[in-house]
Amino acid sequence: MPIIRRRGWEIPESQVTPEALVLNRRGLIAGAAALSIGGLAFPARAETAPAPQLPGGAGPLNPKYQPGREMSLEKDATTYNNYYEFSESKNLWRSAQALKTRPWTVKIGGMVKQARTIDIDDLLKQVTLEERIYRHRCVERWAMTVPWTGFPVSQLLKIAEPLGSAKYLVFTTDADTKAMPGLSSTWYPWPYMEGITMEEAANDMAFLSTGLFGKPLPPQNGAPLRLTLPWKYGFKSAKAIVSINFTDKRPKTFWSEILPDEYGFWANVNPAVPHPRWSQAEETLLGSGKTVPTQIYNGYAPFVASLYDNLKNEKLFM
Repeated sequence: MPIIRRRGWEIPESQVTPEALVLNRRGLIAGAAALSIGGLAFPARAETAPAPQLPGGAGPLNPKYQPGREMSLEKDATTYNNYYEFSESKNLWRSAQALKTRPWTVKIGGMVKQARTIDIDDLLKQVTLEERIYRHRCVERWAMTVPWTGFPVSQLLKIAEPLGSAKYLVFTTDADTKAMPGLSSTWYPWPYMEGITMEEAANDMAFLSTGLFGKPLPPQNGAPLRLTLPWKYGFKSAKAIVSINFTDKRPKTFWSEILPDEYGFWANVNPAVPHPRWSQAEETLLGSGKTVPTQIYNGYAPFVASLYDNLKNEKLFM
């Protein structure tokens, strides 16, 4: 008799919402209220950013990951964005369309069996795309729930073939001076760099996104390849990735280099650990104006908390 081991996130098949209903619901969710939090305004929007006609947007829904709340509207998720390479304003989606996401290559190097440069579309042919509905929590206290298309980072590890001595992945993002006016802000340490441990990368929840709402990922959301780590604050999710480097040294990441007392390497979500300038106990849902309690690890503790069992002396939540 086969032995079945449940993994905590699974639910009975009878409780799984059919994919067709999920997709239809996206078109039925309506209404967006103005709200403000911590000086940030979320205006109602009447338009949706156009999606590029490129590969990477389609994949079957993975029913294992239940977000536990309503999905955000596509028009909110694609027109309210943090992306300092374009602007410090959240209303940057129009200017982001200047970023050309084809042709696009990703360099894989450092402590790997063989360094290589791979075309994004060739990479997509080597992975299995799926859709996951994840909660997203920004360090600024706003949150959204959106369906990402992509593949687990663990699939990238199989392609990259890192050496056993590699301990970290470093993601470097695009710095196109012709398309990104924000790069003229020379006080920032461009290019944007983020990093995670090999253990985090191998966790099934770590995701590389290529699509959003069943369409190819828009430039303002990190096209064509974005890191998605739903248990961490959003600034850990590097956008427009052009390089993935394996190393045995903890990297100096973008925000931890600028403000090390406010933005650390780990950046795991915890309502009990405030940011030095504001509480993290609550979050406001993008578009609806509803304020809800923040959950530790953004609600994904059963799947990721064990990664940090031996790191009690680390500042895991900043």
